[in-house]
Amino acid sequence: MMGNSSRLRTATTRVFNRRTLVLAILALGGYALYRHPPIETIGPQQVGIRTNEWTGSVSEVGQGPCVVIPGIQSLRTFPRQDQIYRPTRSAKADGPAPFQSSEGLSLGVELAIRYAIDTKTLPRVAKALPEHIGRDLVEPLVQGVIYKVFTRYTVREIFSTRRQEIQTVIETELKPMLAADGIVLRNVMMGNVDLPPDYRDGMNKVLATELENQQMQYTLQLKEKQVQESKLQAEADKARRDTAAEAAADEQVIAAKGQEEAMKHVLPFKRKQIEQRELEAQAQSAALIQNAKGAAEARRIEAAGEADSRRKLADADAYRMEKLSKVNSEELARDGALIDQHPLLIQKTLADKLSDKISVIIAPPPATGGFIGQALIDGAHKAPTAGTATGNAP
Repeated sequence: MMGNSSRLRTATTRVFNRRTLVLAILALGGYALYRHPPIETIGPQQVGIRTNEWTGSVSEVGQGPCVVIPGIQSLRTFPRQDQIYRPTRSAKADGPAPFQSSEGLSLGVELAIRYAIDTKTLPRVAKALPEHIGRDLVEPLVQGVIYKVFTRYTVREIFSTRRQEIQTVIETELKPMLAADGIVLRNVMMGNVDLPPDYRDGMNKVLATELENQQMQYTLQLKEKQVQESKLQAEADKARRDTAAEAAADEQVIAAKGQEEAMKHVLPFKRKQIEQRELEAQAQSAALIQNAKGAAEARRIEAAGEADSRRKLADADAYRMEKLSKVNSEELARDGALIDQHPLLIQKTLADKLSDKISVIIAPPPATGGFIGQALIDGAHKAPTAGTATGNAP
């Protein structure tokens, strides 16, 4: 019984120890997961490289969350966008690390090297890339190349004449060196060049002198071109005048020939015009003669008509006078017969002729046969008698 109890106690102890060990392992795993969670996040414009520490396999992870097993896998992120490295220590001629020209002069150059990580080769070279790519990889390579390149050129070439060539040379030499480490060189931009003050003053004077010489050369070339242009212009004017004179002479010759040819047709035409005008004059003279004859005949006919008309008028006047005479004679005969029958009508007619304001009284004529008014005159001295005229004389 004692042996069985000890064996039972030993088995119980073993089970407890195993459970304790499992719990301890679970507790340690939970603490590790708490301290190092297995899920990490890849941000935008980033790419992740997940490496298996046991097998050495590498996989690329895109944007978003990804699972990383602690102790087995590791994750490293790299930027996708372009990066720019600027060697600021070499931007000034009196800076801490200026460049050197072929003459041994110090100068500063503002450079900007734009680069990016090659995502195609990143899984292969990710292990070899340092933690700080710009400081530990790009900067040493750039410094080694640009210092060597600038020593091939003079200050004047760096400053003005061969800037583009220097940029191209730096890109050409630096691009394969960066590509070997999975870095893509975009371009090299060269900015301001800082020269030593003394050299800058001397260079400004030299440049001013060269500019004056170039200006003088340009002026001389311009004058020479102006002289050539004047000469060519004079030759062109001469050729133009010669051509114009020849053209004018040709025009005159052609005009003379044309005039001569035209006269062949004009002369017969002029003759026909003269003949036509003679015929027209003859026709006009005949027409004038005919018109004169017609006018004379018309005047003769008019004179005959007028004489005949006057004769008829005279006959008519004579006939009228004759008729009037007959009428007057007959009227006088009738008046005489009437007066014979009524003698007092003479006094009435006389009174009517004298005035329309005379009051007429018919009285018998004097017995003596004298003036009818004598009785009235005599009656003024005598008493008025019956049958005498009274009234207001005018």
